[in-house]
Amino acid sequence: MKIIIAPAKKMVVDTDTFAVEQLPQYLPQTTEILNTLRQLSYSEVKALWHCSDKLAQPNYDWLQQLELTRVLTPALLAFSGIQYQYMAPDLFTAPALDYVRANLRILSGFYGILRPFDGVVPYRLEMQTKLKVDHYRTLYDFWGERLYTALSKDTGPILNLASQEYTQAIEPYLLPNQPLVTVVFASVVDGHLKTKATLAKMARGAMVRYLAENNVTTISGVTRFDHPDWQYAPAESQTNRLVFIHRP
Repeated sequence: MKIIIAPAKKMVVDTDTFAVEQLPQYLPQTTEILNTLRQLSYSEVKALWHCSDKLAQPNYDWLQQLELTRVLTPALLAFSGIQYQYMAPDLFTAPALDYVRANLRILSGFYGILRPFDGVVPYRLEMQTKLKVDHYRTLYDFWGERLYTALSKDTGPILNLASQEYTQAIEPYLLPNQPLVTVVFASVVDGHLKTKATLAKMARGAMVRYLAENNVTTISGVTRFDHPDWQYAPAESQTNRLVFIHRP
């Protein structure tokens, strides 16, 4: 069972906690994206990022000087958004680290797909960004089936803990006999199930932690996710959709 998660906008540099084990496998393609970004003016990059000058200027300056093979942080620690805070990988036991090393993959607009201990640098680029690279109109087109090819060495299930933005980079290439099982974390709002982004991110991180600490290797094992704030809802679930409802 492979697990896919999304990256986070917030990133840090941590060269001490864990060692980098290898470079990302699609680094030549990342270099191509980087060169494309560097050809854009400040105003063009700011428009791509949809952010204020306060955020755009330092990120633009960093873009001009970053080096893809120096001062690297393992991907699992480099992303520091809510999902990763609740995952708390810096507290993993050795068996849990072995579990994520084997099973967890992080999708990325900049790097394509990352193993937990691939060395990365901070960047700002979402998968849905409308960046034209070479003759490709979008990053989805640019990456094509590469991410799925790297992810899927067999026909075992893929557990989807990523947002739809990143799931779209995998779904079109699924083999007919390979299940993609999406986990939905929902709250009951006016009698209807609704996903609240922040709660869902917290839950995804907590679930990765649970899976790693308990060496879960089957979809049925995922349904036993043990958390005081979430309860598996079999009546709302389907074969390829596991629903967990928030307990306020």
